[in-house]
Amino acid sequence: MARPTVRILSRYVLSQHLPPFGFALAALTCAMLVNQVAKQFGNLVGKGLAWGVILEVFLLTIPFIVAMTLPMAVLVAVLYAFSHLAADNEITAIKASGVSVGRLLVPVLAGATLVGAVALEWNDQVLPRSNHRLRTLLVDIQRKKPTFQLKEQVINEVVPGQFFLRSARIDPASNKLKDVTIYDLEDAERRRIITADSGHMAYTPGGRDLYLTLLDGEIQEVKRAEPGQFNRTFYRTNRIRVVGIGDSLERTENDTYRGDREMTICAMERVVAQAEQDAERARHEVRQTVLADLRRLARLAPPVTRASDPALIDPEGGGTPVPPAGLYCRIVDRLANWLLPQEAEAAQVPARPTTTYITPGATAAVEQRVRGAHQRAAIYEVEIQKKLAISAACVIFALLGVPVAIRFPRGGVGLVIGTSLAVFSIYYVGLIGGEELGDRLVVSPFLAMWTPNLIFTAVGLVLLWLVRREGSTTHGGDWDDLKEALFGWVPKLRLWIRA
Repeated sequence: MARPTVRILSRYVLSQHLPPFGFALAALTCAMLVNQVAKQFGNLVGKGLAWGVILEVFLLTIPFIVAMTLPMAVLVAVLYAFSHLAADNEITAIKASGVSVGRLLVPVLAGATLVGAVALEWNDQVLPRSNHRLRTLLVDIQRKKPTFQLKEQVINEVVPGQFFLRSARIDPASNKLKDVTIYDLEDAERRRIITADSGHMAYTPGGRDLYLTLLDGEIQEVKRAEPGQFNRTFYRTNRIRVVGIGDSLERTENDTYRGDREMTICAMERVVAQAEQDAERARHEVRQTVLADLRRLARLAPPVTRASDPALIDPEGGGTPVPPAGLYCRIVDRLANWLLPQEAEAAQVPARPTTTYITPGATAAVEQRVRGAHQRAAIYEVEIQKKLAISAACVIFALLGVPVAIRFPRGGVGLVIGTSLAVFSIYYVGLIGGEELGDRLVVSPFLAMWTPNLIFTAVGLVLLWLVRREGSTTHGGDWDDLKEALFGWVPKLRLWIRA
Protein backbone atom coordinates (compact mmCIF):
# COMPACT_ATOMS: atom_id res chain seq x y z
CA MET A 1 0.00 0.00 0.00
CA ALA A 2 1.38 3.39 -0.98
CA ARG A 3 2.32 5.82 1.75
CA PRO A 4 -0.09 8.77 2.33
CA THR A 5 2.64 11.23 1.31
CA VAL A 6 3.17 9.43 -2.00
CA ARG A 7 -0.56 9.30 -2.68
CA ILE A 8 -0.91 13.01 -2.02
CA LEU A 9 2.10 13.68 -4.24
CA SER A 10 0.60 11.57 -7.03
CA ARG A 11 -2.67 13.50 -6.87
CA TYR A 12 -0.75 16.76 -6.87
CA VAL A 13 1.29 15.80 -9.92
CA LEU A 14 -1.81 14.69 -11.83
CA SER A 15 -3.66 17.88 -10.87
CA GLN A 16 -0.84 19.88 -12.46
CA HIS A 17 -1.47 18.10 -15.77
CA LEU A 18 -5.23 18.57 -16.06
CA PRO A 19 -5.40 22.31 -16.96
CA PRO A 20 -2.68 22.20 -19.65
CA PHE A 21 -4.11 18.94 -21.02
CA GLY A 22 -7.59 20.40 -21.40
CA PHE A 23 -6.26 23.63 -22.87
CA ALA A 24 -3.94 21.82 -25.32
CA LEU A 25 -6.69 19.43 -26.45
CA ALA A 26 -9.15 22.28 -27.05
CA ALA A 27 -6.60 24.57 -28.71
CA LEU A 28 -5.16 21.92 -31.03
CA THR A 29 -8.62 20.63 -31.98
CA CYS A 30 -9.88 24.14 -32.73
CA ALA A 31 -6.76 24.98 -34.75
CA MET A 32 -7.08 21.88 -36.92
CA LEU A 33 -10.84 22.41 -37.28
CA VAL A 34 -10.29 26.01 -38.43
CA ASN A 35 -7.82 24.68 -40.99
CA GLN A 36 -10.45 22.26 -42.30
CA VAL A 37 -13.07 25.02 -42.41
CA ALA A 38 -10.71 27.29 -44.35
CA LYS A 39 -10.03 24.57 -46.95
CA GLN A 40 -13.57 23.25 -47.43
CA PHE A 41 -15.89 26.17 -46.64
CA GLY A 42 -15.78 27.76 -50.09
CA ASN A 43 -16.56 24.49 -51.88
CA LEU A 44 -19.48 23.66 -49.58
CA VAL A 45 -21.03 27.12 -49.74
CA GLY A 46 -20.81 27.03 -53.55
CA LYS A 47 -23.03 23.93 -53.53
CA GLY A 48 -26.04 25.88 -52.31
CA LEU A 49 -26.32 23.75 -49.18
CA ALA A 50 -28.25 24.53 -46.04
CA TRP A 51 -26.19 25.79 -43.11
CA GLY A 52 -27.17 22.74 -41.10
CA VAL A 53 -25.60 20.42 -43.67
CA ILE A 54 -22.38 22.47 -43.76
CA LEU A 55 -22.22 22.40 -39.96
CA GLU A 56 -22.76 18.63 -39.99
CA VAL A 57 -19.80 18.16 -42.35
CA PHE A 58 -17.46 20.00 -39.99
CA LEU A 59 -18.86 18.30 -36.90
CA LEU A 60 -18.19 14.92 -38.47
CA THR A 61 -14.53 15.88 -38.99
CA ILE A 62 -14.04 16.49 -35.24
CA PRO A 63 -13.67 12.77 -34.27
CA PHE A 64 -10.74 12.40 -36.68
CA ILE A 65 -9.15 15.59 -35.35
CA VAL A 66 -9.56 14.47 -31.73
CA ALA A 67 -7.96 11.11 -32.57
CA MET A 68 -4.86 13.03 -33.70
CA THR A 69 -4.81 15.66 -30.94
CA LEU A 70 -5.22 13.35 -27.91
CA PRO A 71 -1.58 12.12 -27.96
CA MET A 72 -0.42 15.63 -28.81
CA ALA A 73 -2.27 17.06 -25.80
CA VAL A 74 -0.65 14.49 -23.50
CA LEU A 75 2.84 15.52 -24.60
CA VAL A 76 2.07 19.24 -24.23
CA ALA A 77 0.60 18.70 -20.75
CA VAL A 78 3.57 16.64 -19.53
CA LEU A 79 6.13 19.09 -20.89
CA TYR A 80 4.35 22.10 -19.44
CA ALA A 81 3.64 20.58 -16.01
CA PHE A 82 7.09 19.10 -15.38
CA SER A 83 8.99 22.08 -16.77
CA HIS A 84 7.16 24.27 -14.23
CA LEU A 85 7.77 21.78 -11.42
CA ALA A 86 11.46 21.68 -12.28
CA ALA A 87 11.80 25.44 -12.76
CA ASP A 88 10.21 26.05 -9.33
CA ASN A 89 12.66 23.53 -7.77
CA GLU A 90 9.76 21.28 -6.77
CA ILE A 91 11.46 18.32 -8.46
CA THR A 92 14.57 18.97 -6.36
CA ALA A 93 12.47 19.10 -3.17
CA ILE A 94 10.65 15.90 -4.11
CA LYS A 95 13.93 14.08 -4.75
CA ALA A 96 15.34 15.41 -1.49
CA SER A 97 12.37 13.90 0.37
CA GLY A 98 13.30 10.46 -0.93
CA VAL A 99 10.91 10.14 -3.88
CA SER A 100 12.71 9.15 -7.06
CA VAL A 101 11.93 10.35 -10.56
CA GLY A 102 10.81 6.84 -11.45
CA ARG A 103 8.25 6.86 -8.64
CA LEU A 104 7.11 10.29 -9.77
CA LEU A 105 6.60 8.88 -13.26
CA VAL A 106 4.11 6.21 -12.09
CA PRO A 107 0.99 8.43 -11.74
CA VAL A 108 1.85 10.20 -14.99
CA LEU A 109 2.05 6.92 -16.90
CA ALA A 110 -1.13 5.72 -15.19
CA GLY A 111 -2.98 8.84 -16.32
CA ALA A 112 -1.53 8.53 -19.83
CA THR A 113 -2.64 4.88 -19.93
CA LEU A 114 -6.18 5.95 -19.06
CA VAL A 115 -6.11 8.55 -21.84
CA GLY A 116 -4.71 5.89 -24.20
CA ALA A 117 -7.59 3.54 -23.34
CA VAL A 118 -10.09 6.32 -24.07
CA ALA A 119 -8.24 7.04 -27.32
CA LEU A 120 -8.43 3.36 -28.32
CA GLU A 121 -12.19 3.20 -27.78
CA TRP A 122 -12.59 6.53 -29.54
CA ASN A 123 -10.57 5.37 -32.56
CA ASP A 124 -12.28 1.98 -32.66
CA GLN A 125 -15.92 2.86 -32.03
CA VAL A 126 -16.56 6.56 -32.63
CA LEU A 127 -14.13 7.37 -35.46
CA PRO A 128 -15.23 4.62 -37.93
CA ARG A 129 -18.87 5.61 -37.61
CA SER A 130 -18.16 9.30 -38.10
CA ASN A 131 -15.90 8.55 -41.08
CA HIS A 132 -18.67 6.46 -42.66
CA ARG A 133 -21.30 9.16 -42.17
CA LEU A 134 -18.91 11.84 -43.44
CA ARG A 135 -18.05 9.89 -46.60
CA THR A 136 -21.72 9.18 -47.30
CA LEU A 137 -22.64 12.83 -46.78
CA LEU A 138 -19.85 14.07 -49.05
CA VAL A 139 -20.94 11.65 -51.78
CA ASP A 140 -24.51 12.92 -51.45
CA ILE A 141 -23.25 16.50 -51.71
CA GLN A 142 -21.27 15.71 -54.84
CA ARG A 143 -24.37 14.11 -56.33
CA LYS A 144 -26.44 17.22 -55.55
CA LYS A 145 -24.70 19.40 -58.15
CA PRO A 146 -22.68 17.13 -60.42
CA THR A 147 -21.58 19.94 -62.77
CA PHE A 148 -19.10 21.04 -60.14
CA GLN A 149 -17.51 17.62 -60.51
CA LEU A 150 -17.23 17.57 -64.30
CA LYS A 151 -14.19 15.69 -65.52
CA GLU A 152 -12.24 16.48 -68.63
CA GLN A 153 -12.18 14.01 -71.52
CA VAL A 154 -15.05 12.05 -69.94
CA ILE A 155 -18.76 11.81 -70.78
CA ASN A 156 -20.39 13.26 -67.63
CA GLU A 157 -23.98 12.41 -66.77
CA VAL A 158 -25.47 15.80 -65.85
CA VAL A 159 -29.12 14.69 -65.75
CA PRO A 160 -29.44 10.93 -65.25
CA GLY A 161 -30.43 9.24 -68.49
CA GLN A 162 -31.22 12.53 -70.26
CA PHE A 163 -28.33 14.95 -70.55
CA PHE A 164 -24.65 14.08 -71.03
CA LEU A 165 -21.73 16.47 -71.50
CA ARG A 166 -18.15 16.01 -72.58
CA SER A 167 -15.49 18.73 -72.66
CA ALA A 168 -11.82 18.51 -73.58
CA ARG A 169 -10.85 21.33 -71.19
CA ILE A 170 -12.66 22.68 -68.12
CA ASP A 171 -11.56 25.73 -66.17
CA PRO A 172 -13.10 25.36 -62.67
CA ALA A 173 -12.27 28.96 -61.75
CA SER A 174 -14.11 30.63 -64.65
CA ASN A 175 -16.44 27.73 -65.66
CA LYS A 176 -15.19 27.97 -69.24
CA LEU A 177 -15.41 24.94 -71.52
CA LYS A 178 -13.41 23.96 -74.59
CA ASP A 179 -14.32 21.48 -77.34
CA VAL A 180 -17.80 20.64 -76.02
CA THR A 181 -20.04 17.74 -77.01
CA ILE A 182 -23.55 17.35 -75.58
CA TYR A 183 -25.82 14.31 -75.94
CA ASP A 184 -29.43 15.41 -75.40
CA LEU A 185 -31.79 12.44 -74.86
CA GLU A 186 -34.52 14.32 -73.00
CA ASP A 187 -37.07 14.07 -75.84
CA ALA A 188 -37.96 10.46 -76.54
CA GLU A 189 -38.99 11.33 -80.12
CA ARG A 190 -35.65 12.78 -81.17
CA ARG A 191 -31.94 12.51 -80.49
CA ARG A 192 -29.65 15.54 -80.58
CA ILE A 193 -25.88 15.87 -80.53
CA ILE A 194 -24.65 19.40 -79.91
CA THR A 195 -21.02 20.35 -80.46
CA ALA A 196 -19.26 23.65 -79.80
CA ASP A 197 -15.80 25.07 -80.07
CA SER A 198 -16.06 26.67 -76.62
CA GLY A 199 -18.61 27.64 -74.04
CA HIS A 200 -19.39 28.91 -70.58
CA MET A 201 -21.63 27.55 -67.82
CA ALA A 202 -23.45 29.46 -65.08
CA TYR A 203 -26.08 28.76 -62.44
CA THR A 204 -29.19 30.48 -61.21
CA PRO A 205 -28.89 32.21 -57.78
CA GLY A 206 -30.49 29.22 -56.11
CA GLY A 207 -28.19 26.84 -57.91
CA ARG A 208 -31.08 24.80 -59.29
CA ASP A 209 -30.72 25.41 -63.04
CA LEU A 210 -27.68 25.29 -65.30
CA TYR A 211 -27.20 27.73 -68.18
CA LEU A 212 -24.83 26.77 -71.00
CA THR A 213 -23.68 29.37 -73.51
CA LEU A 214 -22.09 27.59 -76.47
CA LEU A 215 -20.10 29.31 -79.24
CA ASP A 216 -19.36 28.30 -82.85
CA GLY A 217 -20.86 24.87 -83.19
CA GLU A 218 -23.55 22.74 -84.77
CA ILE A 219 -26.63 20.69 -83.83
CA GLN A 220 -27.17 17.24 -85.33
CA GLU A 221 -30.73 15.95 -84.95
CA VAL A 222 -32.55 12.75 -85.92
CA LYS A 223 -36.28 12.16 -85.33
CA ARG A 224 -37.64 8.71 -84.63
CA ALA A 225 -40.63 9.29 -86.88
CA GLU A 226 -38.33 10.22 -89.81
CA PRO A 227 -35.19 8.06 -89.49
CA GLY A 228 -34.15 8.83 -93.05
CA GLN A 229 -33.97 12.57 -92.45
CA PHE A 230 -30.90 14.13 -90.82
CA ASN A 231 -30.97 17.77 -89.70
CA ARG A 232 -27.77 19.74 -89.25
CA THR A 233 -27.83 23.33 -87.94
CA PHE A 234 -24.85 25.63 -87.56
CA TYR A 235 -24.84 28.44 -85.00
CA ARG A 236 -22.63 31.19 -83.64
CA THR A 237 -24.23 31.34 -80.17
CA ASN A 238 -26.51 28.78 -78.56
CA ARG A 239 -27.96 29.08 -75.06
CA ILE A 240 -29.25 25.96 -73.30
CA ARG A 241 -31.05 25.76 -69.97
CA VAL A 242 -30.86 22.51 -67.99
CA VAL A 243 -33.54 22.47 -65.29
CA GLY A 244 -33.28 20.70 -61.96
CA ILE A 245 -29.52 20.57 -61.46
CA GLY A 246 -28.94 20.04 -57.75
CA ASP A 247 -32.58 20.71 -56.93
CA SER A 248 -32.35 18.97 -53.54
CA LEU A 249 -29.93 17.03 -51.38
CA GLU A 250 -30.91 13.37 -51.30
CA ARG A 251 -29.46 11.68 -48.23
CA THR A 252 -28.35 8.05 -48.42
CA GLU A 253 -30.14 6.12 -45.71
CA ASN A 254 -28.42 2.74 -45.88
CA ASP A 255 -24.90 2.50 -47.26
CA THR A 256 -23.49 -0.94 -46.51
CA TYR A 257 -20.06 -0.39 -48.04
CA ARG A 258 -17.32 0.43 -45.55
CA GLY A 259 -13.65 1.11 -46.21
CA ASP A 260 -10.81 0.28 -43.86
CA ARG A 261 -11.14 3.62 -42.05
CA GLU A 262 -14.85 3.05 -41.54
CA MET A 263 -14.53 -0.30 -39.76
CA THR A 264 -13.82 -1.32 -36.19
CA ILE A 265 -10.80 -3.39 -35.23
CA CYS A 266 -12.87 -6.56 -34.91
CA ALA A 267 -14.48 -6.06 -38.32
CA MET A 268 -11.06 -5.54 -39.91
CA GLU A 269 -9.68 -8.63 -38.19
CA ARG A 270 -12.45 -10.66 -39.80
CA VAL A 271 -11.54 -9.22 -43.20
CA VAL A 272 -7.89 -10.14 -42.59
CA ALA A 273 -8.87 -13.68 -41.59
CA GLN A 274 -11.06 -13.97 -44.68
CA ALA A 275 -8.19 -12.81 -46.90
CA GLU A 276 -5.92 -15.43 -45.35
CA GLN A 277 -8.61 -18.04 -46.05
CA ASP A 278 -8.73 -16.88 -49.68
CA ALA A 279 -4.96 -17.27 -49.99
CA GLU A 280 -5.08 -20.74 -48.47
CA ARG A 281 -8.00 -21.66 -50.75
CA ALA A 282 -5.96 -20.64 -53.81
CA ARG A 283 -3.01 -22.77 -52.70
CA HIS A 284 -5.34 -25.69 -51.99
CA GLU A 285 -6.96 -25.44 -55.41
CA VAL A 286 -3.66 -25.51 -57.28
CA ARG A 287 -2.46 -28.49 -55.21
CA GLN A 288 -5.68 -30.37 -55.97
CA THR A 289 -5.39 -29.45 -59.65
CA VAL A 290 -1.81 -30.70 -59.92
CA LEU A 291 -2.62 -33.89 -58.00
CA ALA A 292 -5.68 -34.66 -60.13
CA ASP A 293 -3.76 -34.10 -63.37
CA LEU A 294 -0.86 -36.27 -62.27
CA ARG A 295 -3.23 -39.07 -61.28
CA ARG A 296 -4.97 -38.72 -64.64
CA LEU A 297 -1.65 -39.00 -66.46
CA ALA A 298 -0.81 -42.07 -64.37
CA ARG A 299 -4.26 -43.52 -65.20
CA LEU A 300 -5.24 -43.62 -61.54
CA ALA A 301 -8.59 -42.84 -60.00
CA PRO A 302 -9.15 -39.13 -59.27
CA PRO A 303 -8.55 -38.11 -55.63
CA VAL A 304 -11.51 -38.11 -53.29
CA THR A 305 -12.41 -34.54 -52.32
CA ARG A 306 -14.10 -33.92 -48.98
CA ALA A 307 -16.92 -31.40 -48.76
CA SER A 308 -15.14 -29.71 -45.85
CA ASP A 309 -12.10 -28.80 -47.93
CA PRO A 310 -11.56 -25.04 -48.09
CA ALA A 311 -11.53 -25.18 -51.87
CA LEU A 312 -15.17 -26.33 -51.89
CA ILE A 313 -16.54 -23.53 -49.78
CA ASP A 314 -18.67 -21.33 -51.94
CA PRO A 315 -16.79 -18.11 -52.57
CA GLU A 316 -20.07 -16.25 -52.99
CA GLY A 317 -21.03 -17.23 -49.47
CA GLY A 318 -18.01 -15.54 -48.01
CA GLY A 319 -16.28 -18.71 -46.86
CA THR A 320 -16.51 -20.23 -43.40
CA PRO A 321 -17.59 -17.98 -40.55
CA VAL A 322 -14.55 -16.33 -38.99
CA PRO A 323 -14.61 -16.31 -35.17
CA PRO A 324 -13.46 -13.19 -33.34
CA ALA A 325 -9.71 -13.16 -32.76
CA GLY A 326 -8.13 -11.72 -29.64
CA LEU A 327 -9.42 -10.99 -26.15
CA TYR A 328 -10.50 -7.45 -27.02
CA CYS A 329 -12.71 -8.55 -29.92
CA ARG A 330 -14.20 -11.42 -27.92
CA ILE A 331 -15.20 -9.00 -25.17
CA VAL A 332 -16.67 -6.54 -27.67
CA ASP A 333 -18.59 -9.33 -29.43
CA ARG A 334 -20.04 -10.61 -26.17
CA LEU A 335 -21.17 -7.13 -25.22
CA ALA A 336 -22.70 -6.69 -28.68
CA ASN A 337 -24.50 -10.06 -28.44
CA TRP A 338 -25.82 -9.08 -25.02
CA LEU A 339 -27.01 -5.61 -26.03
CA LEU A 340 -28.02 -6.13 -29.68
CA PRO A 341 -30.44 -8.66 -31.27
CA GLN A 342 -28.98 -11.73 -32.91
CA GLU A 343 -28.61 -11.85 -36.68
CA ALA A 344 -29.46 -14.94 -38.69
CA GLU A 345 -26.48 -16.64 -40.31
CA ALA A 346 -26.70 -17.88 -43.87
CA ALA A 347 -25.98 -21.54 -44.47
CA GLN A 348 -22.70 -22.36 -46.19
CA VAL A 349 -23.28 -24.17 -49.47
CA PRO A 350 -20.43 -26.34 -50.75
CA ALA A 351 -19.45 -25.61 -54.33
CA ARG A 352 -19.54 -28.38 -56.86
CA PRO A 353 -16.15 -29.89 -57.57
CA THR A 354 -15.07 -29.39 -61.16
CA THR A 355 -12.57 -31.19 -63.33
CA THR A 356 -9.54 -28.97 -63.81
CA TYR A 357 -6.29 -29.43 -65.69
CA ILE A 358 -2.89 -27.85 -65.48
CA THR A 359 -2.35 -24.86 -67.73
CA PRO A 360 0.94 -23.04 -68.31
CA GLY A 361 -0.29 -19.95 -66.43
CA ALA A 362 -1.88 -21.79 -63.51
CA THR A 363 0.99 -21.22 -61.11
CA ALA A 364 1.33 -17.55 -62.03
CA ALA A 365 -2.42 -17.02 -61.62
CA VAL A 366 -2.36 -18.59 -58.16
CA GLU A 367 0.59 -16.43 -57.16
CA GLN A 368 -1.38 -13.35 -58.23
CA ARG A 369 -4.38 -14.47 -56.19
CA VAL A 370 -2.25 -15.15 -53.13
CA ARG A 371 -0.45 -11.83 -53.43
CA GLY A 372 -3.74 -10.00 -53.90
CA ALA A 373 -5.14 -11.65 -50.77
CA HIS A 374 -2.01 -10.75 -48.78
CA GLN A 375 -2.13 -7.16 -49.99
CA ARG A 376 -5.80 -6.89 -49.07
CA ALA A 377 -5.03 -8.27 -45.62
CA ALA A 378 -2.06 -5.91 -45.21
CA ILE A 379 -4.22 -2.82 -45.83
CA TYR A 380 -6.53 -3.75 -42.97
CA GLU A 381 -3.72 -4.96 -40.70
CA VAL A 382 -1.95 -1.62 -41.16
CA GLU A 383 -5.12 0.23 -40.16
CA ILE A 384 -5.51 -2.00 -37.08
CA GLN A 385 -1.93 -1.39 -35.99
CA LYS A 386 -2.33 2.34 -36.63
CA LYS A 387 -5.28 2.55 -34.23
CA LEU A 388 -3.29 0.68 -31.58
CA ALA A 389 -0.08 2.66 -32.17
CA ILE A 390 -1.77 6.07 -31.94
CA SER A 391 -3.46 5.02 -28.69
CA ALA A 392 -0.16 3.75 -27.25
CA ALA A 393 1.51 7.03 -28.26
CA CYS A 394 -0.23 8.68 -25.30
CA VAL A 395 1.90 6.61 -22.89
CA ILE A 396 5.06 6.92 -24.99
CA PHE A 397 4.79 10.71 -25.26
CA ALA A 398 4.40 10.90 -21.46
CA LEU A 399 7.52 8.77 -21.03
CA LEU A 400 9.40 11.05 -23.43
CA GLY A 401 8.15 14.35 -22.05
CA VAL A 402 9.06 13.85 -18.38
CA PRO A 403 12.88 13.60 -18.75
CA VAL A 404 12.96 16.35 -21.41
CA ALA A 405 11.09 18.78 -19.14
CA ILE A 406 13.22 17.91 -16.10
CA ARG A 407 16.48 18.25 -18.01
CA PHE A 408 15.59 21.60 -19.59
CA PRO A 409 13.37 23.37 -17.04
CA ARG A 410 14.13 26.93 -18.15
CA GLY A 411 13.00 26.38 -21.72
CA GLY A 412 9.53 27.66 -20.82
CA VAL A 413 6.73 27.80 -23.35
CA GLY A 414 9.28 27.79 -26.17
CA LEU A 415 10.49 24.36 -25.09
CA VAL A 416 6.93 23.05 -24.94
CA ILE A 417 6.02 24.34 -28.41
CA GLY A 418 9.34 23.51 -30.08
CA THR A 419 9.63 19.98 -28.67
CA SER A 420 5.96 19.24 -29.37
CA LEU A 421 6.17 20.38 -32.99
CA ALA A 422 9.37 18.38 -33.57
CA VAL A 423 7.94 15.21 -32.03
CA PHE A 424 4.59 15.55 -33.81
CA SER A 425 6.21 16.16 -37.18
CA ILE A 426 8.58 13.20 -36.91
CA TYR A 427 5.86 10.93 -35.54
CA TYR A 428 3.17 11.61 -38.12
CA VAL A 429 5.59 11.66 -41.04
CA GLY A 430 6.72 8.24 -39.82
CA LEU A 431 3.11 7.06 -39.68
CA ILE A 432 2.35 8.24 -43.21
CA GLY A 433 5.51 6.72 -44.65
CA GLY A 434 5.03 3.50 -42.72
CA GLU A 435 1.44 3.18 -43.90
CA GLU A 436 2.58 3.45 -47.51
CA LEU A 437 5.29 0.82 -47.01
CA GLY A 438 2.94 -1.49 -45.12
CA ASP A 439 0.22 -1.30 -47.79
CA ARG A 440 2.82 -2.23 -50.44
CA LEU A 441 4.04 -5.26 -48.42
CA VAL A 442 7.52 -3.73 -48.13
CA VAL A 443 7.54 -4.10 -44.32
CA SER A 444 5.23 -5.85 -41.89
CA PRO A 445 2.18 -3.90 -40.67
CA PHE A 446 3.51 -3.95 -37.10
CA LEU A 447 6.85 -2.38 -37.99
CA ALA A 448 5.19 0.03 -40.40
CA MET A 449 3.04 1.56 -37.67
CA TRP A 450 5.04 0.92 -34.50
CA THR A 451 8.51 2.06 -35.62
CA PRO A 452 7.94 5.70 -34.51
CA ASN A 453 6.66 4.43 -31.15
CA LEU A 454 9.68 2.17 -30.70
CA ILE A 455 12.09 4.99 -31.57
CA PHE A 456 10.54 7.47 -29.14
CA THR A 457 10.33 4.79 -26.45
CA ALA A 458 14.07 4.15 -26.76
CA VAL A 459 14.81 7.90 -26.70
CA GLY A 460 12.58 8.38 -23.65
CA LEU A 461 14.21 5.53 -21.72
CA VAL A 462 17.71 6.83 -22.47
CA LEU A 463 16.77 10.36 -21.36
CA LEU A 464 15.10 8.99 -18.24
CA TRP A 465 18.26 7.04 -17.37
CA LEU A 466 20.36 10.17 -17.84
CA VAL A 467 18.06 12.21 -15.59
CA ARG A 468 18.11 9.56 -12.86
CA ARG A 469 21.90 9.29 -12.81
CA GLU A 470 23.65 10.24 -9.62
CA GLY A 471 24.58 13.89 -9.65
CA SER A 472 22.02 14.98 -12.25
CA THR A 473 20.40 18.29 -11.45
CA THR A 474 17.53 20.43 -12.62
CA HIS A 475 19.54 23.65 -12.43
CA GLY A 476 20.25 25.32 -15.74
CA GLY A 477 18.73 23.61 -18.69
CA ASP A 478 17.94 26.54 -20.93
CA TRP A 479 18.04 26.72 -24.74
CA ASP A 480 21.85 26.79 -24.80
CA ASP A 481 21.96 23.49 -22.94
CA LEU A 482 19.39 22.03 -25.32
CA LYS A 483 21.44 23.20 -28.30
CA GLU A 484 24.56 21.68 -26.78
CA ALA A 485 22.75 18.39 -26.16
CA LEU A 486 21.49 18.20 -29.73
CA PHE A 487 24.45 19.56 -31.70
CA GLY A 488 27.41 19.46 -29.30
CA TRP A 489 28.86 16.43 -31.06
CA VAL A 490 29.33 18.32 -34.36
CA PRO A 491 32.58 20.22 -33.37
CA LYS A 492 34.00 17.04 -31.86
CA LEU A 493 33.29 15.19 -35.09
CA ARG A 494 35.07 17.90 -37.12
CA LEU A 495 38.14 17.74 -34.87
CA TRP A 496 38.15 13.97 -35.18
CA ILE A 497 37.96 14.20 -39.00
CA ARG A 498 40.81 16.74 -39.15
CA ALA A 499 42.96 14.57 -36.90
